[in-house]
Amino acid sequence: MSTLALDMRGLWAALPVPALVVDAQNRIAEANPAAEIFLNTSVRRLHGQDLPDRLRVDAPLRAALARVRADRGAVFIKNAEVAGHTHEGGARSVHAVLCNLQIAPLEGRAGAEGPQDGRLLVMLEPQEFSQRLDKAQARTASARSAIGMADMLAHEIKNPLAGITGAAQLLAMNLGREERELTDLIVAESRRIVALLEQVEQFGNLPPPERRSVNIHDILDRARKSALVGFAAHMRIEDQYDPSLPATYADPDQIMQVVLNLLKNAAEAAGPDGGHVSIRTFFDLGRSLRRREGAGARLPLQIEIADDGPGLPPEIAAHVFDPFVSGRENGTGLGLALVSRIIADHEGWISVESRPGRTVFRISLPVAQPSEGLRDEPGAEKETQARAVKRRKEVF
Repeated sequence: MSTLALDMRGLWAALPVPALVVDAQNRIAEANPAAEIFLNTSVRRLHGQDLPDRLRVDAPLRAALARVRADRGAVFIKNAEVAGHTHEGGARSVHAVLCNLQIAPLEGRAGAEGPQDGRLLVMLEPQEFSQRLDKAQARTASARSAIGMADMLAHEIKNPLAGITGAAQLLAMNLGREERELTDLIVAESRRIVALLEQVEQFGNLPPPERRSVNIHDILDRARKSALVGFAAHMRIEDQYDPSLPATYADPDQIMQVVLNLLKNAAEAAGPDGGHVSIRTFFDLGRSLRRREGAGARLPLQIEIADDGPGLPPEIAAHVFDPFVSGRENGTGLGLALVSRIIADHEGWISVESRPGRTVFRISLPVAQPSEGLRDEPGAEKETQARAVKRRKEVF
């Protein structure tokens, strides 16, 4: 194989958007890795399938393919719903994704007049996740800018607050009961501000994650047990784990902090009478994101934390991951902002869907690669490898 052919193969595999080659009969001849993820199957299974039947586009795809061959020019289809597949809890379901499609003839061989054997290149650009990722990246940049400024101010504000608190305590020594109530209020509110500033400083000084290959279920079990003996003692927490999930590449302490924060929010929303929380894991090959630099990001490991509480206030639902946005009285609005930052530092994705009676936070994480090392716990390597092999057999 020539160097040029090798380079083209590398470019084909590196394309961040789903791309397929069809023959003169509209049968799939080639599919890049992004297309395998989007269609949730291997190129071996896709080979020979009729493209219009396989894609299920809400547009006249067969007519568009014929037009490209007749005109020998590219055709663009904007805002078409394209059906893909996903695995959730072992069940297969169909979901539609809004895409832009580009269909173009492959260049003919030297001296040929028409497209090469009638073959066409079909490229899809999913819009939903790229648009949401742009918003998430803008949100993360805005959060870091705001927290950076707040972190700088926090140190400067804490010093005069210490002086105010001390002065109020000295005044209280020579005042009557009614006046002391006022100085006590000054001290209490000053301490509350200091506590808030310390949370801001903690957010701003969050260290980079120390990532390694870990079993996500170990982390979830630790978080669930910790919550049940503490703030969630009045709650019912059940788990629905997919035991075949491979390892993820993460900082276990930081991911546990994320899960505990989400469980604590659910417990506080439920109130003293308690409620029900479910923690579910599953594998979704269709979950991938295109980053700003064009690189593709596969995030197949899914964690869902759902509660039956009152739901998020509608006025803040779209901004819950922004710093200083809170639906609770005296809330700091930093908990979910911290969660969002940790997941972003792990190159993952977090989203939320909420309505009265059901709020679901969904975390998407990457799979650990062999070069990223396995945990040091006894038996972890064999266990993780066995899960990965089982999952690959199920998928392919």
